Amino acid sequence: MNHEYSCGAVVFTREGGELRYVIIRSMGGVTGFPKGHREPGETERETALREIREEVGLSPRLLPGFREEAHYPLPKKPGTMKHVAYFLAEYENQPLRPQPEELSGASLMTFDEAMAALQHERNRLVLQKAHDALTAK
Repeated sequence: MNHEYSCGAVVFTREGGELRYVIIRSMGGVTGFPKGHREPGETERETALREIREEVGLSPRLLPGFREEAHYPLPKKPGTMKHVAYFLAEYENQPLRPQPEELSGASLMTFDEAMAALQHERNRLVLQKAHDALTAK
């Protein structure tokens, strides 16, 4: 079994007191969160911040205490398992600038909109855990 490792984040901001999540759309139309492969010498957190900057042009801060993992087989690479570490990242007053070479778009969505837009259950679970962490009193 081969393994690929990526890092990313559930990126959010607050608009009018409401949480808004960054949902990206790949060239193939798949929705998710900014993420990408770890480069040699990078920590997971460094990878997540670099990928967010590259994919959507944001410079957020990672919130402490949140790290979720997703594991799944890659259908286009039989015998390969993907491992993704997700963090929680907040930004303020920055424009979304989706990378045109990699993404067909990026949107700010409410929790309900994001849950409806995400096609994969694993991403909905990560978003639910992130939302729960942000809204716990």
